[in-house]
Amino acid sequence: MTGADIVLTCLERLGVDTVFGYPGGVVLPLYDRFPSHPKIRHILVRHEQGAGHAADGYARASGRLGVALATSGPGATNLVTAITNAHMDSVPTLFITGNVSRNLLGRDGFQEADITGITMPIVKHNYLVMRAEDLAPAFAEAAYLAMTGRKGSVHIDIPKDVFLEEAEFIWPEEVSVRGYRIPGEASVSDVQRAAAIINNAERPIIFAGHGVLLGDATEELRTFAEHGGIPILNTLLGLGSIPPEHVLSYGMMGMHGSYWANHAASNADVIIGLGMRMDDRALGRFQDMNPTAQIIHVDIDPAEHGKNLPTAVPVIGNVKHVLQQLTNAIDKKSHVQWLRWINEIRDGHRASMSVPPGGELTTQYVVSKIAEFAGREAIFTTGVGQHQMWAAQFMNIGRPRQFITSGGLGTMGFEVPAAMGAAVACPDRQVWTICGDGGFQMTFQEIATMVDEQIPVKMAIMNNG
Repeated sequence: MTGADIVLTCLERLGVDTVFGYPGGVVLPLYDRFPSHPKIRHILVRHEQGAGHAADGYARASGRLGVALATSGPGATNLVTAITNAHMDSVPTLFITGNVSRNLLGRDGFQEADITGITMPIVKHNYLVMRAEDLAPAFAEAAYLAMTGRKGSVHIDIPKDVFLEEAEFIWPEEVSVRGYRIPGEASVSDVQRAAAIINNAERPIIFAGHGVLLGDATEELRTFAEHGGIPILNTLLGLGSIPPEHVLSYGMMGMHGSYWANHAASNADVIIGLGMRMDDRALGRFQDMNPTAQIIHVDIDPAEHGKNLPTAVPVIGNVKHVLQQLTNAIDKKSHVQWLRWINEIRDGHRASMSVPPGGELTTQYVVSKIAEFAGREAIFTTGVGQHQMWAAQFMNIGRPRQFITSGGLGTMGFEVPAAMGAAVACPDRQVWTICGDGGFQMTFQEIATMVDEQIPVKMAIMNNG
């Protein structure tokens, strides 16, 4: 079997049904073999960045591995923004690039770039595969890393002649990566310490982040919050972890969050961070972020603990399992006075987060009506800018994987290709992309891809500049 056939067989073994890509000289041996692997749909994009964002949107909408493919040199470097975007938002994605033949590596050949070196700081792991017999183990390991622990982007670079080399296809029965540990349940001592602090709290609050959605822990979040009578705030990427109409849901916190959400965050005596990075857009100036509160930070990645704020109890574990443990460990409470205090502030400031009166066609009105008419089954993607925050504030996102946006990197131009990927992943759901007039022009060439591939996406472009 050729290396090219091994690559496509690996993708089949991994359950990949779609690859977003753009061909070039060194990957032509791989493209030649696509017709022999009809289970995999190749979508020809108009720019490699579009392929990367489409793979990202596919993964966010479905929870499955998103895959993008590019050639060497400029094709590979055009993926860098999309790779970084997926990495910062912990999205399980696999980026495959071709490179010059092995005898030309490091010789500044035509369309050569050290894409392995370039991507090293922006992926969970990367591979330069120098033998066809090593392709299957590399793909198995890369997918395992992308989909487990703190999910993220991985990259595999393959020289042209490796695609042509013959080797036996041997799929590894088991994947084991030295030094790589996937946290599951938290330690009993950490859970007990966290539970003791929560039980003694008078004004506890939950910061629910993207990890709750990535970990499929929305039901566990609701059960935990209801058991403890604890209000929930969402980060931008955490929207959808709790329905907005739930009695304990108080909306989005942070730079573009509501007055009452941020006021509650600043006055809590215990903060329970769940699957979120404690980043500056959510917290503002770190030194001013409620310095007297005790912080319990639940995250699957220990590198996030104490990175920006001192943590009283860092809890390492899968947020789904940890929430089950904490629910069993804490007392049942209602915190009536605390909730009443937040409700009074919200009642006094609702106008600040309401659609402006007067009947004008404002962006707030438009996005709220799009969400209303599209319904709870729809998926919405956005770019980055004012329209993004208005969408987050006024679309009443109520279910997981419904709101897809660039949070960490803040990538303008993400919206259109991400919507394309989401529509491919979820063909039975309506997909809308809410675009800024600037970001739309960065990647709108993917409209041609959607026309060619008959991918249905509805678009709303906010021309505010």
